[in-house]
Amino acid sequence: MPALIVLAAAAYYFWTRGAAASIPPASQTSGQKGGRGGGGRGGIPPVVAVRARRGDIGVYYTGLGTVTPIYTVTVKTRVDGELMEVHYKEGDIVHKGDPLVEIDPRPYQAQLVQYEGQLARDQALLANAKIDLARYATLLKQNAIPEQQYATQVSTVAQDEGIVKNDQGLIDAAKVNLVYCHITAPITGRVGLRLVDPGNIVHSTDSTGLLVITQIQPISIIFPITEDQLPVVMKHWRAGQKLTVEGWDRDQQHRLAVGTLSTIDNQIDQTTGTVRLRADFANQDYALFPNQFVFVRLLEEEKHGVVLLATAAIQRATNNTYVYLVKPDSTVTVVNITAGTTEGDNSEITSGLAAGDEVVMTGVDKLTEGVKVVAQVQGENPAPAGGRGGRGRGGRGGAKQ
Repeated sequence: MPALIVLAAAAYYFWTRGAAASIPPASQTSGQKGGRGGGGRGGIPPVVAVRARRGDIGVYYTGLGTVTPIYTVTVKTRVDGELMEVHYKEGDIVHKGDPLVEIDPRPYQAQLVQYEGQLARDQALLANAKIDLARYATLLKQNAIPEQQYATQVSTVAQDEGIVKNDQGLIDAAKVNLVYCHITAPITGRVGLRLVDPGNIVHSTDSTGLLVITQIQPISIIFPITEDQLPVVMKHWRAGQKLTVEGWDRDQQHRLAVGTLSTIDNQIDQTTGTVRLRADFANQDYALFPNQFVFVRLLEEEKHGVVLLATAAIQRATNNTYVYLVKPDSTVTVVNITAGTTEGDNSEITSGLAAGDEVVMTGVDKLTEGVKVVAQVQGENPAPAGGRGGRGRGGRGGAKQ
Protein backbone atom coordinates (compact mmCIF):
# COMPACT_ATOMS: atom_id res chain seq x y z
CA MET A 1 0.00 0.00 0.00
CA PRO A 2 2.74 2.53 0.81
CA ALA A 3 4.37 1.65 -2.51
CA LEU A 4 1.18 2.55 -4.38
CA ILE A 5 1.02 5.93 -2.61
CA VAL A 6 4.63 6.74 -3.57
CA LEU A 7 4.00 5.79 -7.21
CA ALA A 8 0.87 7.94 -7.35
CA ALA A 9 2.70 10.95 -5.89
CA ALA A 10 5.54 10.60 -8.41
CA ALA A 11 3.13 10.37 -11.32
CA TYR A 12 1.28 13.51 -10.17
CA TYR A 13 4.56 15.41 -9.79
CA PHE A 14 5.82 14.64 -13.30
CA TRP A 15 2.39 15.33 -14.85
CA THR A 16 2.11 18.84 -13.32
CA ARG A 17 5.67 19.80 -14.47
CA GLY A 18 4.92 18.80 -18.04
CA ALA A 19 1.72 20.83 -18.12
CA ALA A 20 3.52 23.91 -16.76
CA ALA A 21 6.30 23.57 -19.32
CA SER A 22 3.76 23.57 -22.17
CA ILE A 23 2.41 27.04 -21.14
CA PRO A 24 4.51 29.95 -22.65
CA PRO A 25 5.63 32.73 -20.24
CA ALA A 26 3.36 35.77 -19.98
CA SER A 27 6.09 38.15 -21.12
CA GLN A 28 6.81 36.03 -24.19
CA THR A 29 3.12 35.92 -25.13
CA SER A 30 2.66 39.63 -24.71
CA GLY A 31 5.81 40.32 -26.69
CA GLN A 32 4.55 38.20 -29.59
CA LYS A 33 1.23 40.00 -29.60
CA GLY A 34 2.94 43.37 -29.36
CA GLY A 35 5.02 42.70 -32.42
CA ARG A 36 2.20 44.06 -34.54
CA GLY A 37 1.56 47.08 -32.31
CA GLY A 38 3.01 50.61 -32.04
CA GLY A 39 6.51 49.44 -31.20
CA GLY A 40 7.46 49.15 -34.88
CA ARG A 41 8.38 46.05 -36.82
CA GLY A 42 9.49 43.39 -34.35
CA GLY A 43 9.85 46.00 -31.54
CA ILE A 44 12.01 48.42 -33.61
CA PRO A 45 11.26 51.99 -32.48
CA PRO A 46 9.72 54.31 -35.10
CA VAL A 47 11.21 57.82 -35.52
CA VAL A 48 10.67 60.87 -37.70
CA ALA A 49 13.75 62.00 -39.61
CA VAL A 50 14.77 64.94 -41.78
CA ARG A 51 17.39 65.28 -44.45
CA ALA A 52 20.20 67.81 -44.45
CA ARG A 53 20.11 69.89 -47.60
CA ARG A 54 21.95 72.67 -49.34
CA GLY A 55 20.37 76.09 -49.40
CA ASP A 56 20.68 79.76 -48.52
CA ILE A 57 20.43 81.35 -45.08
CA GLY A 58 20.61 84.96 -43.95
CA VAL A 59 22.50 86.59 -41.09
CA TYR A 60 20.19 89.10 -39.43
CA TYR A 61 20.54 91.84 -36.83
CA THR A 62 17.25 92.16 -34.98
CA GLY A 63 15.61 94.73 -32.75
CA LEU A 64 12.41 96.58 -31.91
CA GLY A 65 11.69 99.64 -34.01
CA THR A 66 9.11 102.39 -34.38
CA VAL A 67 7.31 103.31 -37.58
CA THR A 68 8.16 106.98 -38.17
CA PRO A 69 6.80 109.16 -41.00
CA ILE A 70 9.46 110.81 -43.14
CA TYR A 71 7.41 114.02 -43.10
CA THR A 72 4.74 115.20 -40.67
CA VAL A 73 3.23 118.68 -41.10
CA THR A 74 0.97 120.59 -38.73
CA VAL A 75 -0.99 122.93 -40.99
CA LYS A 76 -1.52 126.37 -39.45
CA THR A 77 -3.07 129.58 -40.73
CA ARG A 78 -0.78 132.48 -41.62
CA VAL A 79 -3.61 135.03 -41.58
CA ASP A 80 -6.37 135.90 -39.15
CA GLY A 81 -9.99 135.38 -40.06
CA GLU A 82 -13.06 133.18 -40.01
CA LEU A 83 -12.69 129.55 -41.06
CA MET A 84 -15.21 129.36 -43.91
CA GLU A 85 -14.86 125.95 -45.60
CA VAL A 86 -13.13 122.59 -45.13
CA HIS A 87 -12.42 120.59 -48.30
CA TYR A 88 -11.26 117.32 -46.77
CA LYS A 89 -12.58 114.49 -44.66
CA GLU A 90 -10.77 113.13 -41.66
CA GLY A 91 -8.52 110.25 -42.66
CA ASP A 92 -8.41 111.21 -46.34
CA ILE A 93 -5.29 110.78 -48.42
CA VAL A 94 -4.53 114.23 -49.84
CA HIS A 95 -1.95 115.14 -52.46
CA LYS A 96 0.40 118.06 -52.51
CA GLY A 97 -1.47 121.15 -53.71
CA ASP A 98 -4.97 119.87 -52.91
CA PRO A 99 -7.24 122.53 -51.32
CA LEU A 100 -7.78 121.99 -47.60
CA VAL A 101 -9.24 125.05 -45.88
CA GLU A 102 -10.75 128.42 -46.89
CA ILE A 103 -10.42 131.47 -44.64
CA ASP A 104 -12.61 134.54 -45.24
CA PRO A 105 -10.67 136.54 -47.87
CA ARG A 106 -12.89 139.65 -47.98
CA PRO A 107 -10.91 141.82 -45.53
CA TYR A 108 -7.75 141.20 -47.54
CA GLN A 109 -9.51 141.86 -50.84
CA ALA A 110 -10.70 145.23 -49.53
CA GLN A 111 -7.19 146.00 -48.31
CA LEU A 112 -5.80 145.16 -51.73
CA VAL A 113 -8.20 147.60 -53.39
CA GLN A 114 -7.14 150.31 -50.92
CA TYR A 115 -3.46 149.78 -51.62
CA GLU A 116 -4.02 149.75 -55.36
CA GLY A 117 -5.77 153.14 -55.03
CA GLN A 118 -2.84 154.55 -53.06
CA LEU A 119 -0.47 153.28 -55.71
CA ALA A 120 -2.42 154.98 -58.51
CA ARG A 121 -2.41 158.29 -56.60
CA ASP A 122 1.28 158.14 -55.77
CA GLN A 123 2.20 157.15 -59.33
CA ALA A 124 0.39 160.28 -60.54
CA LEU A 125 2.29 162.44 -58.04
CA LEU A 126 5.55 160.84 -59.15
CA ALA A 127 4.77 161.56 -62.81
CA ASN A 128 4.04 165.21 -62.02
CA ALA A 129 7.23 165.50 -59.97
CA LYS A 130 9.27 164.11 -62.85
CA ILE A 131 7.70 166.71 -65.24
CA ASP A 132 8.64 169.51 -62.83
CA LEU A 133 12.14 168.09 -62.54
CA ALA A 134 12.57 168.19 -66.32
CA ARG A 135 11.31 171.79 -66.43
CA TYR A 136 13.67 172.83 -63.61
CA ALA A 137 16.57 171.24 -65.40
CA THR A 138 15.90 173.44 -68.46
CA LEU A 139 15.52 176.57 -66.34
CA LEU A 140 18.68 175.78 -64.42
CA LYS A 141 20.67 175.73 -67.67
CA GLN A 142 19.27 179.20 -68.40
CA ASN A 143 20.11 180.36 -64.85
CA ALA A 144 16.41 181.14 -64.41
CA ILE A 145 16.09 179.32 -61.07
CA PRO A 146 18.47 178.75 -58.21
CA GLU A 147 20.29 175.43 -58.08
CA GLN A 148 18.73 174.74 -54.68
CA GLN A 149 15.26 174.60 -56.19
CA TYR A 150 16.43 172.03 -58.73
CA ALA A 151 18.04 169.91 -56.01
CA THR A 152 14.85 170.03 -53.94
CA GLN A 153 12.85 168.79 -56.92
CA VAL A 154 15.29 165.89 -57.44
CA SER A 155 14.70 164.88 -53.82
CA THR A 156 10.94 165.14 -54.29
CA VAL A 157 11.07 162.74 -57.24
CA ALA A 158 13.13 160.26 -55.22
CA GLN A 159 10.65 160.45 -52.35
CA ASP A 160 7.71 159.85 -54.68
CA GLU A 161 9.52 156.85 -56.19
CA GLY A 162 9.95 155.43 -52.69
CA ILE A 163 6.28 155.95 -51.92
CA VAL A 164 5.28 154.15 -55.12
CA LYS A 165 7.60 151.27 -54.29
CA ASN A 166 6.13 151.06 -50.79
CA ASP A 167 2.62 151.00 -52.25
CA GLN A 168 3.65 148.16 -54.54
CA GLY A 169 5.00 146.24 -51.52
CA LEU A 170 1.69 146.69 -49.68
CA ILE A 171 -0.15 145.39 -52.72
CA ASP A 172 2.11 142.34 -52.94
CA ALA A 173 1.59 141.63 -49.22
CA ALA A 174 -2.17 141.88 -49.63
CA LYS A 175 -2.01 139.42 -52.54
CA VAL A 176 0.05 137.03 -50.45
CA ASN A 177 -2.54 137.22 -47.66
CA LEU A 178 -5.22 136.38 -50.19
CA VAL A 179 -3.20 133.33 -51.20
CA TYR A 180 -2.88 132.36 -47.52
CA CYS A 181 -6.67 132.42 -47.24
CA HIS A 182 -6.71 129.35 -49.52
CA ILE A 183 -4.69 126.72 -47.63
CA THR A 184 -3.47 123.76 -49.70
CA ALA A 185 -1.72 120.51 -48.76
CA PRO A 186 2.05 121.05 -48.43
CA ILE A 187 2.79 117.31 -48.78
CA THR A 188 1.07 114.12 -49.87
CA GLY A 189 -0.19 112.11 -46.93
CA ARG A 190 -3.04 111.15 -44.66
CA VAL A 191 -5.08 113.80 -42.86
CA GLY A 192 -5.64 113.33 -39.14
CA LEU A 193 -8.56 114.43 -37.05
CA ARG A 194 -9.81 117.98 -37.62
CA LEU A 195 -8.60 120.34 -34.91
CA VAL A 196 -10.77 123.40 -35.76
CA ASP A 197 -14.32 123.45 -37.06
CA PRO A 198 -15.73 125.88 -39.66
CA GLY A 199 -17.10 129.11 -38.20
CA ASN A 200 -14.27 129.61 -35.72
CA ILE A 201 -11.98 132.64 -35.85
CA VAL A 202 -8.42 131.52 -36.33
CA HIS A 203 -5.21 133.48 -35.82
CA SER A 204 -1.70 133.14 -37.09
CA THR A 205 -0.49 133.15 -33.48
CA ASP A 206 -2.60 130.14 -32.42
CA SER A 207 -0.48 127.42 -30.83
CA THR A 208 -2.60 124.60 -32.24
CA GLY A 209 -2.91 124.02 -35.95
CA LEU A 210 -5.88 123.36 -38.17
CA LEU A 211 -4.93 119.76 -39.04
CA VAL A 212 -1.99 117.38 -39.22
CA ILE A 213 -0.83 115.61 -42.40
CA THR A 214 1.40 112.55 -42.11
CA GLN A 215 3.24 111.05 -45.05
CA ILE A 216 2.36 107.36 -45.38
CA GLN A 217 4.00 106.41 -48.68
CA PRO A 218 6.91 106.07 -48.37
CA ILE A 219 7.38 105.66 -44.63
CA SER A 220 10.32 104.74 -42.43
CA ILE A 221 11.19 102.64 -39.40
CA ILE A 222 13.75 103.82 -36.86
CA PHE A 223 15.43 101.01 -34.94
CA PRO A 224 18.62 100.45 -32.90
CA ILE A 225 21.59 98.14 -33.30
CA THR A 226 24.37 97.59 -30.81
CA GLU A 227 27.67 99.40 -31.11
CA ASP A 228 29.37 96.02 -31.69
CA GLN A 229 27.24 95.49 -34.79
CA LEU A 230 27.85 98.99 -36.14
CA PRO A 231 31.28 98.37 -37.77
CA VAL A 232 29.89 95.56 -39.93
CA VAL A 233 26.94 97.68 -41.06
CA MET A 234 29.18 100.68 -41.71
CA LYS A 235 31.46 98.52 -43.86
CA HIS A 236 28.55 97.62 -46.14
CA TRP A 237 27.26 101.21 -45.98
CA ARG A 238 30.56 102.77 -47.12
CA ALA A 239 30.78 100.22 -49.93
CA GLY A 240 27.46 101.52 -51.28
CA GLN A 241 25.56 98.30 -50.64
CA LYS A 242 21.79 98.42 -50.17
CA LEU A 243 21.01 96.49 -47.00
CA THR A 244 17.57 94.86 -46.84
CA VAL A 245 15.41 95.53 -43.79
CA GLU A 246 12.25 93.58 -42.92
CA GLY A 247 9.45 94.78 -40.68
CA TRP A 248 7.50 92.10 -38.80
CA ASP A 249 4.68 92.23 -36.30
CA ARG A 250 5.76 92.01 -32.67
CA ASP A 251 4.84 88.30 -32.52
CA GLN A 252 7.20 87.70 -35.46
CA GLN A 253 4.50 85.73 -37.25
CA HIS A 254 3.75 88.00 -40.22
CA ARG A 255 6.14 90.04 -42.32
CA LEU A 256 4.62 93.48 -42.84
CA ALA A 257 7.02 95.11 -45.30
CA VAL A 258 10.46 94.94 -46.91
CA GLY A 259 12.59 98.04 -47.35
CA THR A 260 16.18 99.26 -47.48
CA LEU A 261 18.48 100.98 -45.01
CA SER A 262 18.51 104.72 -45.77
CA THR A 263 20.62 106.39 -43.08
CA ILE A 264 22.61 105.89 -39.89
CA ASP A 265 22.55 108.28 -36.95
CA ASN A 266 25.67 110.32 -36.23
CA GLN A 267 26.27 109.25 -32.65
CA ILE A 268 25.96 106.32 -30.25
CA ASP A 269 23.60 106.57 -27.30
CA GLN A 270 25.92 106.12 -24.32
CA THR A 271 23.11 105.08 -21.98
CA THR A 272 22.15 102.06 -24.10
CA GLY A 273 25.25 101.44 -26.21
CA THR A 274 23.16 101.51 -29.40
CA VAL A 275 22.94 103.60 -32.55
CA ARG A 276 19.74 104.38 -34.40
CA LEU A 277 19.15 103.48 -38.05
CA ARG A 278 16.40 104.52 -40.45
CA ALA A 279 15.00 102.23 -43.14
CA ASP A 280 12.58 103.35 -45.85
CA PHE A 281 9.57 101.31 -47.00
CA ALA A 282 7.25 101.88 -49.98
CA ASN A 283 4.26 100.82 -47.82
CA GLN A 284 1.99 100.35 -50.83
CA ASP A 285 -0.53 98.33 -48.80
CA TYR A 286 -0.46 100.66 -45.77
CA ALA A 287 0.69 97.78 -43.55
CA LEU A 288 2.92 100.16 -41.57
CA PHE A 289 1.20 102.80 -39.44
CA PRO A 290 2.88 105.81 -37.81
CA ASN A 291 4.19 105.18 -34.26
CA GLN A 292 3.56 101.44 -34.61
CA PHE A 293 6.04 99.16 -32.82
CA VAL A 294 7.48 96.50 -35.13
CA PHE A 295 10.13 93.81 -34.95
CA VAL A 296 12.95 94.68 -37.35
CA ARG A 297 15.42 92.36 -39.07
CA LEU A 298 18.42 93.84 -40.89
CA LEU A 299 19.96 91.40 -43.38
CA GLU A 300 23.69 91.71 -42.84
CA GLU A 301 24.81 88.78 -45.01
CA GLU A 302 23.31 86.09 -47.25
CA LYS A 303 25.09 82.71 -47.13
CA HIS A 304 24.60 80.64 -50.28
CA GLY A 305 24.90 76.89 -50.83
CA VAL A 306 25.47 75.92 -47.19
CA VAL A 307 24.31 72.72 -45.47
CA LEU A 308 21.01 73.32 -43.67
CA LEU A 309 19.21 71.18 -41.10
CA ALA A 310 15.98 71.57 -39.16
CA THR A 311 16.87 73.13 -35.82
CA ALA A 312 14.60 70.65 -34.01
CA ALA A 313 16.89 67.78 -35.04
CA ILE A 314 19.94 69.25 -33.28
CA GLN A 315 20.70 67.88 -29.81
CA ARG A 316 22.76 69.86 -27.33
CA ALA A 317 24.77 68.69 -24.36
CA THR A 318 27.01 70.53 -21.94
CA ASN A 319 30.16 70.22 -24.03
CA ASN A 320 29.00 69.35 -27.50
CA THR A 321 26.31 69.55 -30.15
CA TYR A 322 25.29 66.35 -31.91
CA VAL A 323 22.67 64.57 -33.99
CA TYR A 324 21.47 60.98 -34.45
CA LEU A 325 22.46 60.03 -37.99
CA VAL A 326 20.50 57.21 -39.63
CA LYS A 327 22.90 54.93 -41.49
CA PRO A 328 22.01 52.89 -44.62
CA ASP A 329 21.50 49.78 -42.49
CA SER A 330 18.74 51.57 -40.52
CA THR A 331 20.87 51.91 -37.38
CA VAL A 332 21.65 55.24 -35.76
CA THR A 333 24.96 56.69 -34.71
CA VAL A 334 25.82 59.83 -32.75
CA VAL A 335 27.64 62.44 -34.85
CA ASN A 336 29.12 65.61 -33.37
CA ILE A 337 28.35 68.70 -35.45
CA THR A 338 29.13 72.41 -35.49
CA ALA A 339 26.13 74.70 -35.95
CA GLY A 340 26.47 78.15 -37.45
CA THR A 341 23.76 80.67 -38.28
CA THR A 342 20.22 79.90 -37.14
CA GLU A 343 17.30 81.46 -38.98
CA GLY A 344 13.72 80.49 -38.29
CA ASP A 345 13.38 76.68 -38.24
CA ASN A 346 16.69 76.05 -40.02
CA SER A 347 20.31 76.03 -38.86
CA GLU A 348 23.53 76.10 -40.81
CA ILE A 349 25.76 73.06 -40.24
CA THR A 350 29.40 74.00 -40.76
CA SER A 351 30.84 70.55 -40.00
CA GLY A 352 29.71 66.98 -39.26
CA LEU A 353 26.98 66.56 -41.89
CA ALA A 354 26.65 66.58 -45.65
CA ALA A 355 23.67 67.32 -47.86
CA GLY A 356 21.39 64.30 -48.03
CA ASP A 357 22.24 62.91 -44.59
CA GLU A 358 19.22 61.56 -42.73
CA VAL A 359 18.94 62.76 -39.14
CA VAL A 360 16.43 61.79 -36.45
CA MET A 361 14.23 64.70 -35.40
CA THR A 362 11.45 63.11 -33.32
CA GLY A 363 11.87 60.09 -31.06
CA VAL A 364 15.46 60.63 -29.91
CA ASP A 365 14.54 59.76 -26.30
CA LYS A 366 14.29 56.08 -27.37
CA LEU A 367 17.68 55.95 -29.07
CA THR A 368 21.13 54.69 -28.16
CA GLU A 369 24.24 54.17 -30.24
CA GLY A 370 23.71 51.48 -32.88
CA VAL A 371 20.02 50.87 -32.23
CA LYS A 372 17.92 49.91 -35.26
CA VAL A 373 15.03 52.25 -36.14
CA VAL A 374 12.13 52.57 -38.54
CA ALA A 375 12.58 56.09 -39.91
CA GLN A 376 9.96 58.10 -41.76
CA VAL A 377 11.61 61.06 -43.48
CA GLN A 378 9.56 64.20 -43.11
CA GLY A 379 8.10 65.30 -46.43
CA GLU A 380 8.84 61.99 -48.16
CA ASN A 381 6.60 59.02 -48.88
CA PRO A 382 7.15 55.93 -46.66
CA ALA A 383 9.61 53.39 -48.04
CA PRO A 384 8.11 50.18 -49.51
CA ALA A 385 7.95 47.09 -47.32
CA GLY A 386 10.86 45.48 -49.15
CA GLY A 387 13.37 48.21 -48.38
CA ARG A 388 14.18 51.88 -47.74
CA GLY A 389 15.11 54.54 -50.17
CA GLY A 390 18.73 55.70 -50.43
CA ARG A 391 19.86 57.75 -47.46
CA GLY A 392 23.05 58.68 -45.79
CA ARG A 393 25.75 61.16 -46.72
CA GLY A 394 25.01 62.66 -50.07
CA GLY A 395 22.22 60.10 -50.60
CA ARG A 396 24.69 57.19 -50.67
CA GLY A 397 23.38 53.66 -50.99
CA GLY A 398 20.47 52.35 -52.96
CA ALA A 399 17.35 50.53 -51.81
CA LYS A 400 18.02 48.01 -49.13
CA GLN A 401 17.65 44.47 -50.40
